[in-house]
Amino acid sequence: MKNPPENDYAFTRTDLKGSTPESTYAGATSFLRRRYTRDYTNVDVAVMGVPFDTATTNRPGTRFGPRAIRAESTQLAWERPYGWNVDPVAALAVVDCGDCPFDFGRPERVPGEIEAYALSILEAGPALLSLGGDHFVSYPLLKAHVAKHGPLSLLHFDAHSDTWEDEDGRIDHGTMFFHAAREGLVDPARSVQVGIRTFNANTRGFRILDAPFVHSQGEGATVDAVRETIGDRPVYLSFDIDCLDPCFAPGTGTPVVGGLSTAQARAILRALAGLNVVGADLVEVAPSYDVGGITALAGASLALDFLALMAVARGHEP
Repeated sequence: MKNPPENDYAFTRTDLKGSTPESTYAGATSFLRRRYTRDYTNVDVAVMGVPFDTATTNRPGTRFGPRAIRAESTQLAWERPYGWNVDPVAALAVVDCGDCPFDFGRPERVPGEIEAYALSILEAGPALLSLGGDHFVSYPLLKAHVAKHGPLSLLHFDAHSDTWEDEDGRIDHGTMFFHAAREGLVDPARSVQVGIRTFNANTRGFRILDAPFVHSQGEGATVDAVRETIGDRPVYLSFDIDCLDPCFAPGTGTPVVGGLSTAQARAILRALAGLNVVGADLVEVAPSYDVGGITALAGASLALDFLALMAVARGHEP
């Protein structure tokens, strides 16, 4: 009798590079069917879930985001992303290291636990692609990346600036970039926020390319402005799924109409190939408000684009 085909590559794959066919509707749902492991030997990128949503100001539920993104990513695991010449999982050794552990009963300790755990991965060698979780998780993740790389530029896609003034110590997904700028984690003058469409009188020095700018001036002008501002500096990429219009991403906690389409966002990302991306996160997917998994699928697709950007940043052809 012929041996049955292999499956459950999240556990059974031995080669950390390359794609392998597996039924999209079955098997262990690691991100892109990558191997689940916390052995970072020869690993280029580790994908980590951060299932935290205590900092939400509207609808909760993003703690289930990493699981939903992983599940939808099975549809993308069989070939390279369309529009790229690079296949990021062939160019890079990518693993799924599971979710960041923290004690939900001690919320005041969670930021430090996320930072310490992320830094332990970064110090082991790989770059980090994180799946949220609410957007607050970017703050401890940024701290971990700055501990390794020094102060960074920030490329931030969002409906909200997340720079509202706040007191020290509060855990809020609308204020963490206020703290990041004030503490020198990021340089606002060399950072860009794309897709903003909610009012905040104080920009904190960030360059803002709001949603009306993207719609009226187009992807090319947006890319030119990002490149002009960031240049070749090391950059942390943070993408709140509510940057997309709710018709493309209904499954999020604080949807705002008038946003980017999934096609616009992906076109911008593809045109930014060569940007020195040292770390990234995709946050605010809340599957309980989703329709047919389209928000989680958009999140998984964008995260795959992030991997392609990381591959190009390491010298692979875009």
